[in-house]
Amino acid sequence: MEQDEKLMREALREAKAAAEAGEIPIGAVVAWKGRIIGRGHNMTEKLHDTTAHAEMIAITSATEALGGKYLTDCTLYVTVEPCPMCAGALAWSQISRIVYGAPDPRRGYSLFSPSLLHPRTVATGGVLQEDCSALMLEFFKSKR
Repeated sequence: MEQDEKLMREALREAKAAAEAGEIPIGAVVAWKGRIIGRGHNMTEKLHDTTAHAEMIAITSATEALGGKYLTDCTLYVTVEPCPMCAGALAWSQISRIVYGAPDPRRGYSLFSPSLLHPRTVATGGVLQEDCSALMLEFFKSKR
């Protein structure tokens, strides 16, 4: 659990970078053997690309670091529960584990289909949930 919190703090750093850039504050890191090999935060506004979610950018970064398309033996740390698009991409990557902070009751993959993930992927929610939720709430309050 200590390792999960440490790496979720890194995802929170990415989320804060997204917020500073005017993006929805979601951040992600991919770890392999406890070492970060991929990072990302939402960049949909900057790239004018609705698929530029934190998870997608972190997946691309991590697969490049590993030199292959599969993320077996890797863990994704993301501040908010992945959407169905990202869950599908994570399934194709065969990632071993997903750890997320805040649930997404409106657009999270588990609302639509928990079976979107690869059958061997283990998902854990609620790691630093309060910190992750607070960042989202602050961002949307400032937009109103």
